[in-house]
Amino acid sequence: MISKSPAGFAASTLQIGVMQGRLLPKIAGRYQAHPRGYWQDEFPIASELGLQLIEFILDYDDFESNPLMSGGGCSQISDLSQQTGVSVKTVCADYFMEAPLHSSDKYLANRSRKIFESLIDNASKIGITDIVLPLVDKSSIIQPELRQNFISAITPILEKMRNKNIKICLETDLPPIEFSELLSNLDASNLAINYDIGNSAALGYNPSDELKLYGQFISDIHIKDRTLGGPSVLLGEGDADFEAVLEGLRQINYNGPLILQAYRDESGLEIFKKQLDWFRKLLQRFDQT
Repeated sequence: MISKSPAGFAASTLQIGVMQGRLLPKIAGRYQAHPRGYWQDEFPIASELGLQLIEFILDYDDFESNPLMSGGGCSQISDLSQQTGVSVKTVCADYFMEAPLHSSDKYLANRSRKIFESLIDNASKIGITDIVLPLVDKSSIIQPELRQNFISAITPILEKMRNKNIKICLETDLPPIEFSELLSNLDASNLAINYDIGNSAALGYNPSDELKLYGQFISDIHIKDRTLGGPSVLLGEGDADFEAVLEGLRQINYNGPLILQAYRDESGLEIFKKQLDWFRKLLQRFDQT
């Protein structure tokens, strides 16, 4: 069976983290990307802000230079975590939005599988527990035939990693019932869910429905706000129903990470601080009520 989140829920004591790069200036003008060449600078900043986690990104471009893809790089991540107290427990594998595991191009799909397996091996060696696999935008499986292709592609990978203490967390744009059916078809102990609050709001999905259907399988959450059918906005200014999400998380005793993948500007830091303060106050109010 798919692994369930452990019991215990107190919103204000959950571990809060940041999506990599949100505390640093943009790299090459990109909204979300691994800050190649200066990623180390984010650890002390996160520590000063009282954040416990950084969710790393594996990009398609220059993926070979990402520290997650080499033994020396992984050692550097571990050293920085020990020095600052900021852990890396989760990875957002954006690489596979550009080169999906279920691509119809057999050469591309085979190459992606090998890269994904290398990522799993390296990540498991440094204590990473969750690899978020985005199935949105270019890698969406909203079409039934693509969904079947994905099942065929991911099943042997899940079999190979059965003995590793790491989960693949699916992030999809599927409607709640169809997502629930996908999980039933895969039914693997090392499969979990990444729940993106903002993306669900933009798609018009009801968080209460989503969390009732598969909330107990969520092991990683992206904190984001978006307008219905629109872009990311400052936390609290979009259509995300954070109160309903927190209540749903309370019902399932969620105690996993909360990763702020919130709206950003060119510099990143000051606007992140504003949203971090908003989010912490929200958690405190929720606990009090």
